[in-house]
Amino acid sequence: MNKKLVALAVAGAFALPLAAEAQTANVTLYGRLNMDLEFIKGQQTVANGGGNPTVNRVSSNSSRFGMRGTESLGGGLNAIFQIESAISGDTGGNTLAGRETFVGLQGSWGKFTMGKFLMPMDDLHPIFGNAPTLTTSILATAALWAQGPLSKGAGGFDARLGNNLRYDSPNFSGFTTAWQYSTRDSSGVPDANASVAGDSGDHTSELRHAYVLGGNLIYANGPWQAGVGFERNQKVRGPNFNDTDWTVTGAYDFGTIMAGFGLRLALAYERTKYETPTGDLKRDFWAVSGTIPVGGGKVYLFYGRAGEGKGGAADGTTIGGLVRGGDSKSQMWEATYSYSLSPRTLLYTGYVRINNDARAIYTFNINGYSIAPGAKPSGLVFGIVHFF
Repeated sequence: MNKKLVALAVAGAFALPLAAEAQTANVTLYGRLNMDLEFIKGQQTVANGGGNPTVNRVSSNSSRFGMRGTESLGGGLNAIFQIESAISGDTGGNTLAGRETFVGLQGSWGKFTMGKFLMPMDDLHPIFGNAPTLTTSILATAALWAQGPLSKGAGGFDARLGNNLRYDSPNFSGFTTAWQYSTRDSSGVPDANASVAGDSGDHTSELRHAYVLGGNLIYANGPWQAGVGFERNQKVRGPNFNDTDWTVTGAYDFGTIMAGFGLRLALAYERTKYETPTGDLKRDFWAVSGTIPVGGGKVYLFYGRAGEGKGGAADGTTIGGLVRGGDSKSQMWEATYSYSLSPRTLLYTGYVRINNDARAIYTFNINGYSIAPGAKPSGLVFGIVHFF
């Protein structure tokens, strides 16, 4: 059945009196199921039994089901909405409207939205990250970059936040910009008085006037892509902690360089700074990646390096995988191959390894794996994605 007709039928079940008006809107159902088989190895903490076990897992990776639509208001102005839910394809169930969910207005001046969505920093990730495998699964290159596995309350960047206002500009000769503000308030939080906030907010955050601010500037024209983005967590981890993150990235597509082969090369640099009770905790990260069309599919190669924790913080100060002092570097290698069976069905396989120094504790971003300090988690993946 046509997606738009199904969507209108669903909407009509909830609001029959509005059915006639709903038929004037452009409403679409969409989604994807992304499943894989993973063979993972990584040294565990003593609390998890210790040792260096190999684990086999079936995982669902950023699978989703959603409804989006627009309504013309005249004069080039449109009302827009989206309700996107996470799907646990491996175990069933998950959260209604737990992903990109918003309502807003769009016109020649750009787009304004209110709701729950990722920060503008995330728009930079596909420039250098593993876009051929949809920048998700244990192959997500945000394992080190932006401290991707951490919630906002724990010090992560590039998180999906609740209670946002966002503006996206129109395209000006290849340039676009986006700005986002998260109020960190307690609306919609089951326990508004909880002392630790995750990716939305709580009453404690309200009292200390916490907020998150982020923005980006992206250029995309012909073979060139480049972007700069920042994110500031103001009093999010605590009343005296203001954390910032900056990323600069760029890519160039060389096109076909020899019969049957092409090359797209990308670079990224990130500077992360946390405030702690004993001083700043800082880290530099850089990465290089290459995407090579081969045999109707794409080979993706990635290397990233997170430097040692430095700054005025006391030795051993830890936020996520980052530790102040020596032996706290980490490196990430990845090689994948993806192949489209059709415009809606994708197969992929890949290998990823994170080499932590003796005190570093970085792990996979999506479907994380608990490890001991100094562990070197690795994974072999075989996956399938279907878009609908």
